[in-house]
Amino acid sequence: MFVYEVDEHITLRQLNLQDANQLFALIVSNRSYLREWLPWLDTNVSSDDSIAFIEHILQSYEAKKGLTAGIFYQDKLVGIAGFNAFDWTNRIGYIGYWIGQDYQGYGIITSVVRALTDYAFTEAQLNRVDIRAAFTNKKSRAIPERLGFKEEGILRQSEWLYDHYVDHVVYGMLASDWVENKRDQ
Repeated sequence: MFVYEVDEHITLRQLNLQDANQLFALIVSNRSYLREWLPWLDTNVSSDDSIAFIEHILQSYEAKKGLTAGIFYQDKLVGIAGFNAFDWTNRIGYIGYWIGQDYQGYGIITSVVRALTDYAFTEAQLNRVDIRAAFTNKKSRAIPERLGFKEEGILRQSEWLYDHYVDHVVYGMLASDWVENKRDQ
């Protein structure tokens, strides 16, 4: 089971089926907030959907296709983050994340993405990490920008969000850049 201590307050932990009700409660309490940027909220309508999600991410982890974990802040599930996919041929990890509205502004996601990026280059031996965020999602875009990711381009109409397309900004970090960034800190 994947467990990664980010700091004394934040842990990334692989979800298990016992987490389904807590995950669903987090989604329900943040549904309108999360709906602005996440396209799957209308299909997550019961704890069975959270069970199916957890089963999917466990299978993805077993197959080494992804690594998605719960973000636990002071032992409470507050969001989800991880590698939505791995491209092992090209040594790329694609990071995704979301957090409940009440936990924004504490630096949790910045710390989590920093830890995931470090994990990508030190443990998983990846060469590149990608993060994609909707062009107008300033809060999500601030994370890779704060961590020194390079803005590499815009994918036009990259995602369908309920009734409209949104463009995505692509951010990239190379292993060599990460080492250099850490040396400069």
